[in-house]
Amino acid sequence: MGGRTGDRGLGAAELGERLGARATLVQFSTAFCAPCRATRRVLSEVARMVPGVAHVDIDAEDHLDLVRELDIVRTPTVLVLDAGGRIVRRAAGQPRRADVIAALGAAVEGPGTGQ
Repeated sequence: MGGRTGDRGLGAAELGERLGARATLVQFSTAFCAPCRATRRVLSEVARMVPGVAHVDIDAEDHLDLVRELDIVRTPTVLVLDAGGRIVRRAAGQPRRADVIAALGAAVEGPGTGQ
């Protein structure tokens, strides 16, 4: 998954759902995106496997202001948020399960403890 993205954070107000206690996987999808369905399965599986991790799927077409603000240019795009909602990883395209798990490790460890 992609690199760090800075100090931008997201909360329940923007996501429409509560953050995970340890991390949150945020997926931007569109209705007719085949890779989005596969990504949804992978992220849901990982969220079920890892305690304290939530998966939030956002319909990009219904949240255009947020899509523009976060510069989402294709679907699926996945953001990994730490417990405070700070975006720590970002990737476009369908991720591999191992990459999602590695990105979650970075989110849970926090800055400076692993990259």
